[in-house]
Amino acid sequence: MNILVINSGSSSLKYQLFKMPVKDPISSGLVERIGIEGSFIKHSVFVDSEKHTTSKEAFIATHADALSQVLELLKEGEYPVINSPDDIAAVGHRVVHGGEHFSGATIINDTVKAQIKKLFSLAPLHNPVNYKCIEVAEQTFKNAIQVAVFDTAFHQTIPEEAYRYAIPESYYKEQGIRVYGFHGTSHKYVADQGLQLLNNDSAKLISIHLGNGCSITAIKDGKSIDTSMGFGPLSGLMMGTRSGDIDPSVIFHLMEHEGYTLEQLSTLLNKQSGLLGIGG
Repeated sequence: MNILVINSGSSSLKYQLFKMPVKDPISSGLVERIGIEGSFIKHSVFVDSEKHTTSKEAFIATHADALSQVLELLKEGEYPVINSPDDIAAVGHRVVHGGEHFSGATIINDTVKAQIKKLFSLAPLHNPVNYKCIEVAEQTFKNAIQVAVFDTAFHQTIPEEAYRYAIPESYYKEQGIRVYGFHGTSHKYVADQGLQLLNNDSAKLISIHLGNGCSITAIKDGKSIDTSMGFGPLSGLMMGTRSGDIDPSVIFHLMEHEGYTLEQLSTLLNKQSGLLGIGG
């Protein structure tokens, strides 16, 4: 059984193809700079423990175009690994925000898609493109089961005293405003590996995810008990272009004295801050 795993970003698409039950991929790759000048694909196939890699530069306008190119490489590259889209039994999608609704991998249907769409505003850099890639994959691999794995799922074990904000309870009950946490698939993998290496299922661990987005998670008995990211993936540590924690008074000041709109504030804190902002 072949399983294709997709990790979609705002201008990128990473993928791995697994022939189960083998845990190592038989193919992997990435498409970078989608919709931007300088688009390219890097595609690898593993044959007899040897890695064969090809690269191609060509403008790729959309994620649909990117997935189409990936399919062609899987079928007709120098080392083809499938004969047709029907050879893919399931497609796994990383989805950043699942709210309180999902605590594990979930088969995608219209209800699940509607919930992902409902959470666009909480993960504006991620959920919209995750949703787009699900729809593209549904059209490309029509006979495959589509499965969502949510970054927030691992953090559903965080206790109430850690996930509640110190604001009136009605905002939590009526609008779901609470700590959700992110990078859950990464933190869970690190936790599983750490406990295995220590040979201690009850060890207390600190897991750190460092990338363009960054977060820290406290783990006890293999479960998340606290994490640095909160309601959305903007809070916590300073990141590549995201500010991380910032005194809310700064936001009030910019709105009152500089006339910033919500859209301008979102752009400032999500895309112009962090290491980019400090480094100029």
